[in-house]
Amino acid sequence: MNMFAEAWGRVKAILGVKSGPGIGRDQALVPASSIAGRALVTVVAIMTFLASLAAGAAILIGDASSAWQDQVAREMTIQIRPTAGRDIEADSAKAAQLAEKTPGVAAARAYTKDQSEALLQPWLGAGLDLSELPVPRLITVSLTPKTRLDATALRRTLAAAIPGASLDDHRLWLERLAVMARTVVAGAAVIFALVLVAMVLAVAFATRGAMAGNREIIEILHYVGAADAYISRQFQRRFFRLGLRGGAIGAGAAIISFLALSTVSSWWRATPSGEQVDVMFGDFNLSPNVYAAIILIAAAVAILTGYVSRTIVFRHLRDLT
Repeated sequence: MNMFAEAWGRVKAILGVKSGPGIGRDQALVPASSIAGRALVTVVAIMTFLASLAAGAAILIGDASSAWQDQVAREMTIQIRPTAGRDIEADSAKAAQLAEKTPGVAAARAYTKDQSEALLQPWLGAGLDLSELPVPRLITVSLTPKTRLDATALRRTLAAAIPGASLDDHRLWLERLAVMARTVVAGAAVIFALVLVAMVLAVAFATRGAMAGNREIIEILHYVGAADAYISRQFQRRFFRLGLRGGAIGAGAAIISFLALSTVSSWWRATPSGEQVDVMFGDFNLSPNVYAAIILIAAAVAILTGYVSRTIVFRHLRDLT
């Protein structure tokens, strides 16, 4: 009887029927602060942080991959292999001239012997005498952005004029970069989906715990004629606030993490390994797309938290009828 009287007193307070000093309509159906509520905020913050990191990493790598593909697509490479009885320097100059005369080519730059040998130093080491090795010559061909190059025609022209000449349009590299970008985006999508599933389960458990703690009040409100939408809306508002708070904390932590990574990468960029990371993954600077994605994730988490809570409570009330 004491539990029923206490529950009935809280019901009258919620409905606005005063039964004592200090009791009024401002009392909420769901307690404003509880250990479960604080735990849920922590869980939502962690999930939002992980989801924001996954989305931000996917955007950063996707942007770096797009920049790579654009840069590779704007250039081609002509390779002149040494051939007995021919002057490789003259063949290189001739190949550069043929390339510059081709529509769609903006410029062609032939590497000298020293420059070609310098390209092999990262693999063979410095200080080696490469004069006896048949080091090929490279010619970089820059393409005009608005003019389409007929690579097949240029390849035929080079093959007919210069034995040992070959044209590389970097198609294999472009395909590998595209596959890498799709793989990263797919992995980030899987991580994002798993984080959302874990968050929904956490909200569901928290909602059921809140309903268990207020079971008598919910049942009395239901049987005295309170609309199911009204009861479920109380839970939705409470859990929406919890989700909004946790989402804001997680989003803020994600933004701070990206800013810290950007600062560290700027210090690390002067090292050889830092330059490679910068080329592959970008400089970790937050673009407007990353900011927008993190903010949208935080807002979506808050809305999803309130919606899941409302749905669970509404279904429970339907089962009481």
